Amino acid sequence: MTIFAMLAQEGQPAGGTIGLLLPLLLMAGIFYFMLIRPQQRRARQQRELIESLRVGDEVMTAGGMFGTVRHIDPDSDIVTLEISPGTKVRMVRGAIARRLTERDGDEGAGREP
Repeated sequence: MTIFAMLAQEGQPAGGTIGLLLPLLLMAGIFYFMLIRPQQRRARQQRELIESLRVGDEVMTAGGMFGTVRHIDPDSDIVTLEISPGTKVRMVRGAIARRLTERDGDEGAGREP
């Protein structure tokens, strides 16, 4: 018997509706725990990384460029990185993907497991 046939029946017991909604609720729970929650966790970790950047930190950008933070503009989202001796580039804080230096009490910050 198909779902459409079950819905078309007159005098359908109340348990039939619950039986149809249960798989939908189960799928919603699976999507939440497998997709939405991990994405929120990664966004929170990235936000914490960006807020905790300090001058002298060695970082990697989202484009794969390595550098050392030389200046952080407190009025905007601009960070100056030194990518080689004497070569400095300006970029948006959000482009920092990972911190490579570890600080006390901050072991593994910015590193992927």
